[in-house]
Amino acid sequence: MRSQRQVVDYALQRRSLLADVHSGKVGVAEVCDASPYLLRAARFHGEASDETCPVCRKERLTLVSWIFGESLKHAAGSARKPEELDQLAALHSDFSVYVVEVCRTCSWNHLVLSYVMGTDHENDGGGRRRPERRRTAAE
Repeated sequence: MRSQRQVVDYALQRRSLLADVHSGKVGVAEVCDASPYLLRAARFHGEASDETCPVCRKERLTLVSWIFGESLKHAAGSARKPEELDQLAALHSDFSVYVVEVCRTCSWNHLVLSYVMGTDHENDGGGRRRPERRRTAAE
């Protein structure tokens, strides 16, 4: 079970952008601009969603989870499957996960969700708050 903290949902931003696209204020080419790298990540690391693409309405969207954090070292900045996130969360201190929805047909893409995972929890497991570590001037 994933322990997601500091969750940010970008649904309102997405809805506003789609309203602008459907009204003609924003061109389809401006929002259907997924890079080949993102499309490849969707193919190999993505998770199929139940939602159909809001732009082309031809295909179900794929959710891609990108991970970032100092503790991840060489893995930072890579796409991971959902089951890999649980394994990484058990091994590494806090890292950020950014979930992007992608249409592999028209290249629509949008940030859907972001959150923090990892072993560096605020509580020590007994409900007590862990003392904060002081940072040095060099940090």
